[in-house]
Amino acid sequence: MRRTLAVGLTLLTVTALATPISAAPATTGQKPPRQAALTNFASLPAVTFLPGSEPSGAALGTTPINGVTPPFADQPIQGFSGLVRNSDGTFDAISDNGYGTKANSADFLLRIHRIAPDFAKNTVDVLGGITLTDPDGHIPFPLTRQDRVITGADIDIESVTRGTDGSYWMGDEFGPYLLHFDRAGRLLAPPVPLPGVRAPENPAGNPNLGGSKGFEGITLSPDGKRINALLEGTVAGDTPGTLRLNEFDIASGSFTGTTWKYQLESPNFAIGDAIAVDNNRLLIIERDSAQGADAIVKRVYLADKRDKNKDGKLDKTLVADLLNLANPKHVGGQADPFKFPFVTIEDVTILDDRTIAVLNDNNFPSSSGRTPGKPDNNEFITIRLAENLHADPRVLRRR
Repeated sequence: MRRTLAVGLTLLTVTALATPISAAPATTGQKPPRQAALTNFASLPAVTFLPGSEPSGAALGTTPINGVTPPFADQPIQGFSGLVRNSDGTFDAISDNGYGTKANSADFLLRIHRIAPDFAKNTVDVLGGITLTDPDGHIPFPLTRQDRVITGADIDIESVTRGTDGSYWMGDEFGPYLLHFDRAGRLLAPPVPLPGVRAPENPAGNPNLGGSKGFEGITLSPDGKRINALLEGTVAGDTPGTLRLNEFDIASGSFTGTTWKYQLESPNFAIGDAIAVDNNRLLIIERDSAQGADAIVKRVYLADKRDKNKDGKLDKTLVADLLNLANPKHVGGQADPFKFPFVTIEDVTILDDRTIAVLNDNNFPSSSGRTPGKPDNNEFITIRLAENLHADPRVLRRR
């Protein structure tokens, strides 16, 4: 889900300690897990732009936002809403729809950025990237640009996974749609809508899903044959706070009709991302909509489709409280405990069987969860969990 916030990136790693988490319990009837711990931290400054690119942010006006004055001479490198791990220690991160709405994002070009954290320097390098395009006219509605470069006024990409052939699948919130891009960022086929579910931005009309509540988390199955696509919002008529996890078959290019239900701790919360651990389990980011000192719930859950308690919903176990990460060595000059107090935390990936990486979407230039009045950096953290995930080996070696 996109908010108007600021660009920057902070990357961190977390190690498990035996201290119990002091925040709210994992979920009803469960004991809190042992505390996870920060082990590395890196940061991409909020005001990082793509050199020699096109102007952006004209619809934001000229009034300073968190000390940053739009419009911008170049495209900001910001809004990381999905993450893919590469074999060489780099990551591919997608920028979402831009500045928060279709109306103000027509000059924001959707892009995949290749980034590399340097933990020794607590910095992040931007190594390059590709801009998303639709040269063959697969998108059935008019695009903002005649050259078929895709902008934030056209689609709102919020999640990404990579197929076994190296192509990218992305989840959108305006349809919601699944979109398939080749390794050069070219759309390969028409966007696939989710049957029976429509967002307010969908040209088909008759919405039954809230705005910016589409595919916030998508993840590839360990065998590479299916995608699980998790909505951020509740479909009208469903129990408040329940989110549909939808199965998509890659070979047929269609949704199978198989769904599961993920229960938010509160109907006012949202998910930020999801990634498969094995055929049955996923890591899911769940958060409130507050930032800074007001943030209360920023968590990573291990969710299980097998529904062992037979309540019709994925079983949930809290594995990391992002507002209470142990940092006794004050990694990156940060406090102990370390807090990740951002409105939108929208990236999670698995690095090894006990370590995950987490990034925030800084919603440039609007978010100021780290320092009031200043645009947030995108912070990238890696977290060593208290216990092994016992993940499918194919997930651990996937690049």
